Amino acid sequence: MRKKFIGLTLGALLFALCFSAEAQQAKKIHRIGYLALGLGIQPREEAFRQSLRELGYVDGQNIVIEWRFAKGKADLLPELATELVRLNVDVIVASATQAILAAKQATTTIPIVFPTAGDPVAYGLVTSLARPGGNITGLTILALELGGKRLELLKEAFPRIARVAVLYDPQLRQSLKETQTAAQFLGLKVQALEVRVATDVESAFSAMRRELADSLITLPPPIIGVHQKRILELSAKGRLPAMHSSKAWVDAGGLMSYGPDVFDNDRRAAIFVDKILKGAKPGDLPVEQPTKFEFVINLKTAKQIGLTISPNVLARADKIIK
Repeated sequence: MRKKFIGLTLGALLFALCFSAEAQQAKKIHRIGYLALGLGIQPREEAFRQSLRELGYVDGQNIVIEWRFAKGKADLLPELATELVRLNVDVIVASATQAILAAKQATTTIPIVFPTAGDPVAYGLVTSLARPGGNITGLTILALELGGKRLELLKEAFPRIARVAVLYDPQLRQSLKETQTAAQFLGLKVQALEVRVATDVESAFSAMRRELADSLITLPPPIIGVHQKRILELSAKGRLPAMHSSKAWVDAGGLMSYGPDVFDNDRRAAIFVDKILKGAKPGDLPVEQPTKFEFVINLKTAKQIGLTISPNVLARADKIIK
């Protein structure tokens, strides 16, 4: 009887210990750092958070997201990245090239995931797309012939354009080079205009008026996107046919966009985070290239600025905002 009692007691004790260990594991709250150049939680950040929910992570329950936004001031990013490292977060999601570089400088051990990056190999973020190595991986918006496709659609929509002003982030010169090459093929002249700070936007539009630019292309963020509101106001005021790099611009009132579905990239970034939290090493996770592209037209904006887009071009759009 005594042996039976001891056996039952031991069994109960082992069960209690296992249950306690499982309970502690279940209660573990992962801490995710989110570092961005932008102004705050926008639709892209929400897409990332929603994807985490679908994977079973709920902010405030089994994860805590430490949001850090530089509000367009790139010089604040190193300090914000250091804050996240001091908090000993489990993973850092770095949105925008400057944010990725700041996170890279701040830590060589905490995993870093980027939802979008222009050319991660050229920036020295990863060794290669297939084998990133180190503590950084994620998704690139790098895709061949994007510049040519944007110009082609813009020219098709507005056949009379001859001089295209291109607003670009000086950190992403490769995108500008691709656009210039495509412009030569299409017989278009390019007026390249750098945008680093807010005052550059005003001076760029002044230069466009002087040089009689008759259309506009904005190349991918990070810096360009921070000044989105003012760029859209000035392009509408000048009644310029404009092509942008992502749907977010058209949602905000821009005329047209063609590019990778960046919201899809943000959703897929959550999958990287999930794999890392479950034990995967970032250096073993290949950098993914865009798989979804979209052509979006805002007919409401076209009507407001007095532009007409042909039915043939409208038929090619993936989405039309009326």
